[in-house]
Amino acid sequence: MTLRHYEVVFLVHPDQSEQVPAMIERYKSLITSDGGKIHRLEDWGRRQLAYPIVNLAKAHYVLLNIEVSQNVLNELESGFRFNDAVLRHLVIKRDGADSDQSFILKSKEKDDAKSSRRRDDDADGDDRRVGRADSDDADTED
Repeated sequence: MTLRHYEVVFLVHPDQSEQVPAMIERYKSLITSDGGKIHRLEDWGRRQLAYPIVNLAKAHYVLLNIEVSQNVLNELESGFRFNDAVLRHLVIKRDGADSDQSFILKSKEKDDAKSSRRRDDDADGDDRRVGRADSDDADTED
């Protein structure tokens, strides 16, 4: 049994997002049952699609970096194909294991940090805006 490295991305219908954890568990058990390994698993959540798929603008993205045999990969792909909730899937053969955090997840975390900072700044800024508006009104009355 030869194990090879693959990168798998699959897109789930946004209305089925609550089923994603169960789907991930099912795929994880399928991979590990035959001696395979999961090197990286990232749930990117709902993201904008580059183009509409089945009249949908968003989908739930999941990334897996796995090491499996050809039989398990075939089962995994047929599972994607026959699951109506999976809109698209992509399997790429890799030379080795990739366990680093992906660029997408890094940028998502960076955006989350920026938005939380922005919310904090907005909360602080509301007080300043009120004071500034009062001083502007005072200037116009002169």
